[in-house]
Amino acid sequence: MANEKLLEALQTIATALSQQADGHAIQSKIFASQGFTKLADKYAEHANEERDYVSKCIDRILDLGGTVKNGAKEETPVYTDAIEWVKYDLQVSVDGLAYLKGIVELATDDLTTYDLLKDYYKDEEEDMYWGEQQLDLIEKIGETNWYITML
Repeated sequence: MANEKLLEALQTIATALSQQADGHAIQSKIFASQGFTKLADKYAEHANEERDYVSKCIDRILDLGGTVKNGAKEETPVYTDAIEWVKYDLQVSVDGLAYLKGIVELATDDLTTYDLLKDYYKDEEEDMYWGEQQLDLIEKIGETNWYITML
């Protein structure tokens, strides 16, 4: 059987990421209702990517002989202010990357899981950079102009 810590970590990722996917889908709907089509599309696509990683983590847990759980998820905030959401989501990425780095190290002897986690890390890092870029852009062009770019 696979490393128990690695199986637990994959389960934690699957649980947390399914919560994030739901959160991103909700935010997408909120932004769409406000007319911010580009932001809505970004987060709808992001939710789909996360669900894909959830599926991959579940498949890997099963491949390794583990038991998949539908764990309890913490309530997370929902934002109507897109800028506050970008700040929150950026922090989630920063915190997630710190956690994920340790998990990637657990998988160094399991190349299939390592590749899965490495790909997920790259995706999450890309999200972090996007959030940083948006906040820098807001600072440079102002909130109103940034909101216009999200229509």
